[in-house]
Amino acid sequence: MDSFVFNKFAGAFLGTALVVFGLGELKNIIYHAETPEKPGFIIEVAEAATGEAAGGGETAKESLGTLLAKADPAKGQAQAKACLACHVFEKGGANKTGPDLWDVVDRPIASHEGFAYSDDMKSHSGDKWTFENLNTFITNPKGFVPKTKMTFGGIKRDQARADLLAYLRTLSDSPKPLPAP
Repeated sequence: MDSFVFNKFAGAFLGTALVVFGLGELKNIIYHAETPEKPGFIIEVAEAATGEAAGGGETAKESLGTLLAKADPAKGQAQAKACLACHVFEKGGANKTGPDLWDVVDRPIASHEGFAYSDDMKSHSGDKWTFENLNTFITNPKGFVPKTKMTFGGIKRDQARADLLAYLRTLSDSPKPLPAP
């Protein structure tokens, strides 16, 4: 290869590099964004006029009994499909990653045969899975039992939790009565 051909290739390469870097600098000049002092976004939330409930600044909501009175077990069954990855809902069903949830309402916590519960869950073994306890646990499992084996993040919508609780109530030979509204 003679020097003339080499110079053509080198010139083409250097010209292309100059155009690419030049366009990059031109882009920075045209589309300049200021760096914020603190990274992130401010999310403004309007306060509800219903006031604040005791214990944490949450707004007052309907009671669990009221939510359960208008809950739809069919919608809860549809939601429970996500739970099937770790739980079964059959009477006498085998444990999976989580325990069988048949007749879970009013069952003592951490009591299902053959399932290895975490020590934190076992510390609640004197309590029962009341509607209130189930509601609290399903809202935020790690908030109820900090070192639970359950990796589910929780259900934040009140009516969605009530629907699921209404479905769990039906998983029994003798469903437990709903709490008063």
